[in-house]
Amino acid sequence: MNQPGRPAHTAGANPVAIANGRDSAEEPLIFEQGQEQRCGVDLPALPAYQQRLAGLRRQGKIGLPGLSEPQVVRHYTRLSQKNFSIDGNFYPLGSCTMKHNPRLNEKLARLQGFADLHPMQPIVTVQGALELIDQLAYWLKTLTGMPAVAMSQAAGAQGEFCGMAVIKAALAARGETRTKVLAPESAHGTNPATAAALGFVVESIPANAQGRVDLEVFKAKLGPDVAAIMLTNPNTCGLFERDMLEIAQAIHAAGAYFYCDGANFNAIVGRVRPADLGVDAMHINLHKTFSTPHGGGGPGSGPVVLSAELARFAPLPYVIRDETGFKLVEHGKDAPDSIGRLKGFHGQMGMFIRALAYMLSHGADGLWQVSGDAVLNANYILASLKDVMTASFEGPVMHEALFDDRFLKDTGVTTLDLAKALLDEGIHPMTMYFPLVVHGAMLIEPTETESRETLDTFIATMRRLAEHARSGDVEWFQQAPRHTPLRRLDETLAARHPVLRWTAP
Repeated sequence: MNQPGRPAHTAGANPVAIANGRDSAEEPLIFEQGQEQRCGVDLPALPAYQQRLAGLRRQGKIGLPGLSEPQVVRHYTRLSQKNFSIDGNFYPLGSCTMKHNPRLNEKLARLQGFADLHPMQPIVTVQGALELIDQLAYWLKTLTGMPAVAMSQAAGAQGEFCGMAVIKAALAARGETRTKVLAPESAHGTNPATAAALGFVVESIPANAQGRVDLEVFKAKLGPDVAAIMLTNPNTCGLFERDMLEIAQAIHAAGAYFYCDGANFNAIVGRVRPADLGVDAMHINLHKTFSTPHGGGGPGSGPVVLSAELARFAPLPYVIRDETGFKLVEHGKDAPDSIGRLKGFHGQMGMFIRALAYMLSHGADGLWQVSGDAVLNANYILASLKDVMTASFEGPVMHEALFDDRFLKDTGVTTLDLAKALLDEGIHPMTMYFPLVVHGAMLIEPTETESRETLDTFIATMRRLAEHARSGDVEWFQQAPRHTPLRRLDETLAARHPVLRWTAP
């Protein structure tokens, strides 16, 4: 067995990069490597008739680095080799950012005709693109059982805003001004933020001992001033909310709406239709459930499925089809109840292409297997680690396994220390300290795309680190990581006083 602190030379690790020192060598900034009078390309001086800046012409140097072309290529290649990426490492962060993205999707997104689309093109020239959006919308409606979907939202947070704005518009159309939104502690943190941004007062609902909505507290908070409940299912503890039907019945009886955060749809796609659970509106993160890449802050996409009662309030624009082809409804005169535009154009076309490619390549049966494998992998990790780590709630879980730091009590080792030690093993740390309702949380989401061999490597590593934490070797953990370009950083100082630009000596 590998000793603590030694790279795990097994699946899921990156032993070659660690062994040859590339991971542990700090790469100088490109500015530090540059020299004056060096350039990778010679540019001719502008002729006089093109020098139109008059008195606004540059008076001095702007400090760009001077490097040859091979220097530039090698610099960025070395940086890429230092990155933890889904192509080289296991990412137990989950589908939020690091679910595997099939290369087929990338190939299709780069097809000529899709890759060079422009949002200002005449409608007649983008009929294929509109048909693709319409087909994707059909899949989303079918998978959720909902009759309508708004496609234009740029990401999940904007999808939440859309769904709640639609609910607010529906209440106004009924002549009602309801002021409160109920948000369970187990919901995503963006839920109360979204409600507050729309002017609602947010009331929290505590979780019960099983990590789910406390039904009695929820019912006690219902009244004529409640506009909606914003509930995440499966919730942030990785648990399915078992009382969905009763919650929906109670919220509707109070004249309010049921908003469901669908960020974790990956765990139930193909198996559960939210419409059958009484949901009125739900956003779907295409960049989570349907593979489209979102890591590193890339583009997301957050379509919102809507009930028949809410459909007429959907934002603009949206696609319709008549005998002449596909068209966009873009103006309020054609949709007088719409809440209007939330985005400049129709949506994230590249994400639409990738998501539909994922759906079509898997088919209905394949998507059913996707959710099943995601749940299986998470429960495999839970069952394999709960004897050496402390599970926050009794299983089974859905798409993610949640542990807390009780197993580290009196060891002097923290969740952060354990996560830093994982870096030396060639594994990216899991989500830490979230959800907030669990002390020292370690949220592990393997997704459906990881093999059993990779999971076994991760499990063996976690077991070894957990056992070593109990050995009393606190200093070893506090000095981790050792094999990364930078060692333990002062993260508080870095957050409060970030250095965002390079200044020449």
